[in-house]
Amino acid sequence: MSQIDWLSRLLQLITVTGQLDVRCVYSAPWRMNEAASAAYEIPYHVILHGRAIIEDPETETAQELVSGDIVLLPHGSAHILHDGSGKKPRMAHDRQGSAGWMLSENDGRGERLDMLCGRFRITPPHDRLIHNYLPRHLVVRVIDTKDDASIGAAARHLSSLVDLMRMEADGEKVGGYAILNALSSALFTLTLRAASESEQAPVGLLALTSYPRLAPAISAMFSDPQKNWNLQNLADLCNMSRATFMRHFQDKLGYSAFELLVDIRMSLAANQLKKPNMTTEAVAELVGYQSISAFRRVFTDKIGMTPGQWRRQEQPDSTQ
Repeated sequence: MSQIDWLSRLLQLITVTGQLDVRCVYSAPWRMNEAASAAYEIPYHVILHGRAIIEDPETETAQELVSGDIVLLPHGSAHILHDGSGKKPRMAHDRQGSAGWMLSENDGRGERLDMLCGRFRITPPHDRLIHNYLPRHLVVRVIDTKDDASIGAAARHLSSLVDLMRMEADGEKVGGYAILNALSSALFTLTLRAASESEQAPVGLLALTSYPRLAPAISAMFSDPQKNWNLQNLADLCNMSRATFMRHFQDKLGYSAFELLVDIRMSLAANQLKKPNMTTEAVAELVGYQSISAFRRVFTDKIGMTPGQWRRQEQPDSTQ
């Protein structure tokens, strides 16, 4: 595994599944008000055809989406989608398809939109690794009509994936819903990869591809979280001074190296505590804590419950 393959290492820690909920086929004027998502869910929208405006009421920001755009909301924030006309939207009519997802249509006569809407589910408590290190909104544009040569390899693959989703969403094909959900899961990984390859990669883990000097430290923390890492030996891996490493890490990731290390350790610990044959002491040692009390304190602070409470919640019949 390459030094900069943080995404594979991240997805070894967490489980992400995708689900298509609704296909929206609207003509302007139209509008959708989406409430904040349930815990551990990430909404997504794929613009198959047409355009849309997405607004975030909390940050009072708006962005135009066009054909081929994919938007993820890693923080599950409430948002509004509309055609941008400002006119009173036409009433939408929903119809449950036999394939498992809903078709939503209206009787407008304006510009047409074709959009897939779904969600990704993250197994708890790994939302910290998503919320902390991915942006509030993530938009990836896979089609550039002005300069097709500017599209990176990941964006091209993503475009092919979207084409597959479009074909499976057309009609009532046998196994179509299962295939769409499987493609949705791949959509998550490919969208993150494409975003990391873009010239405007947002602050967080997605910025690492454009700044590979930090990759050795990130890879080391994901590969050997139990090691007694400190800022100096992590900086040495990157051939930087301690001060330079701290500054670049905070600038690119938005968090300190120690904060990322702790989040990785606690996600790994949460997975291990689900195993009936793993004692709390063994898990603490596995993730780099010689003191069981220190491990319990950090785990409780990050996860919101003690290791024992977490174990009982996930394995009701097991004991510490």
